[in-house]
Amino acid sequence: MKRPAIFRSPGQLFHADSCEPLKQAVSAGTVQMAALGRKAYPGGRLPNDLREVCLCGYWDAACDQPWGPGWHRNEGLEFSFVEGGKVPFAIEGGRTFVVEPGHLIITRPWQRHRVGNPNVPASRFHWLILDVGVRRANQAWIWPTWLLYPRAALQRMTHFLLRNDQPVWRANEEIACCFRKLGKAASLGATTPEAIARLKILINGFIIALAEMLEQNGTSDRRPSITEQATRLFLTKLPECLDEPWTLESMARKCGLGRSRFSAYCRQITNVSPLEYLIRCRVDAAAQLLLNRPEMNITDIAFACGFQSSQYFATVFRNRFKCAPRTWRRQSLAAR
Repeated sequence: MKRPAIFRSPGQLFHADSCEPLKQAVSAGTVQMAALGRKAYPGGRLPNDLREVCLCGYWDAACDQPWGPGWHRNEGLEFSFVEGGKVPFAIEGGRTFVVEPGHLIITRPWQRHRVGNPNVPASRFHWLILDVGVRRANQAWIWPTWLLYPRAALQRMTHFLLRNDQPVWRANEEIACCFRKLGKAASLGATTPEAIARLKILINGFIIALAEMLEQNGTSDRRPSITEQATRLFLTKLPECLDEPWTLESMARKCGLGRSRFSAYCRQITNVSPLEYLIRCRVDAAAQLLLNRPEMNITDIAFACGFQSSQYFATVFRNRFKCAPRTWRRQSLAAR
């Protein structure tokens, strides 16, 4: 595998990110990923026909992760899209954000930024990194020749992106659809002429949709509906009432929604199903009790957090923390 690209500026030398924490998480099985990359980026290999594409694809983390990409730079223009969960994001010298589902992040070539704070929460996160030929800050951008958008329009977008200090945008459904299709294409690979053509068409579609969004001043944000707000509020308050015998029906009814609509909102907000989120909240609460209430026995903690049996609690706890509750408590207390 080739080494990461190098960027030089007066008195400084930087290396492009190679996504090592993500690679390790994928190897450990804690994250699912579909990706196509070049050089040191992860995923299946991209052909020379797409030499300007550094990376495209997504990660899908069903639970909060013990890692994060940290502060890094990419050798290209990066577009990231949050499909599920909330993702902390920051740019060096700028504001910090909690990027919600349906939002697009744009970072310029070699702009130092961070995803996670410091770790990545449960999320479905897409990316597309295009190499526009920039290796020094004052170089001109060179867009791929296979982009069909008019050169003059690309030049206008370049000027806008060079001046733009707003990294987070509310994406429209067309852009969201482009990322979903790119993610599916990444999962299929790029080993045939047909697959390569598909990727080029999808990236062309994204660039056109992006240019139209920017030219239409896409800063206006969509206000969440009353039912979406109700779901967000319920999920925020859920850790305070974990001992109730929640079912999918009772949670949906609490929000005044049907099961399908409630499930869709929950998956968008948390990147997991309602019952998976409930179990995650219960396990996290149990871990806190194991650590902060050493006088409580395991069974009492399980019931206090809403589990119907200590055996089931032990099973889901082991799935989350990779050891039994008693072992986790002993190791955590010893490490204090």
